[in-house]
Amino acid sequence: MIKRFLLLFLIFFSGCLSFLYAVESGQVEFNIRFFDRQVYYVESYPIHVQIIITNNSPYTYRFKLADDRVFSVDFDIRTMTNRALPQADSLIRKRNQNNHVYFREISIESGESFSFTENLRDYISFAQPGSYRVRAFIYPELYRSVLIPAIETNYLSLSVRPELLYNMDGIPIETDTATGAILVRQQLPPDEVITYMITARQRSQWERFFLYLDPEAMLHRDAYQRRRYLAENETGRRAMLEEYKQNLQKAVIDENITVIPTTFDIIKTEYNNYQATVTAILRFREINFTQLRQYTYFLERRDNIWIIVDYSVDLMGTAPND
Repeated sequence: MIKRFLLLFLIFFSGCLSFLYAVESGQVEFNIRFFDRQVYYVESYPIHVQIIITNNSPYTYRFKLADDRVFSVDFDIRTMTNRALPQADSLIRKRNQNNHVYFREISIESGESFSFTENLRDYISFAQPGSYRVRAFIYPELYRSVLIPAIETNYLSLSVRPELLYNMDGIPIETDTATGAILVRQQLPPDEVITYMITARQRSQWERFFLYLDPEAMLHRDAYQRRRYLAENETGRRAMLEEYKQNLQKAVIDENITVIPTTFDIIKTEYNNYQATVTAILRFREINFTQLRQYTYFLERRDNIWIIVDYSVDLMGTAPND
């Protein structure tokens, strides 16, 4: 019996040493990345991070993955002054309960990868906006085991914006990410509104890009999305508008309005007391030529503020580069 116990212990100890060598030598890699990177706010929108384990060794790599991932993963998030953010209350409660931890063994063959996604808010409490550094710890033998230490991953940079503010109509109030100041719409003429919007996009200033853009009107350009929007309650509509803005930033939809021009010129402006159209030529420099597109922007006047509600695009051919 003693010999059998010693044999099993030697096999387990040998496996631990092989695992540690594979990790230390870089043959098994543990990395994290944002699953669907977007603009994050202090309020409770998910912050999804993908954990990726890659086996570059010549052998099969095995580890335990808990059904409740808080017993397989942990996150360390720190401010730029190296202050750690507090753990989420739900995480503390789970780990302090004396319950059985259910898990399954994952096998990753040589040259293969395995990944899963976690929400940072299940692990960390975000109370303040700011810039943070994020890393994960992976526990191959579960969180409660001390036989094999946790494995650290790479770092990610995370920016969390202040909680969204809403006006009396339930429309989010934009703030400047650089200064934190509230952006206020000015009584600009239609051509200057378009200039402001395009220039903001050239500088990747998304909060300024959206300042004179009506996301609800833009979303209604798609008949299916319009039907969905009208069927939602107030909370659902807000979520759809926020999703629309995030998809614009990721160039998933309406790429024509978010593509960045090299230069542009306003060539014509027409308006009355309530509506306006602004025509502009946008130039997009390629390697061997410059593409020309004519944009027509449609605006409506609301409380003496011109707001962009629609646009159209016509291809105008190409021109040689200067």
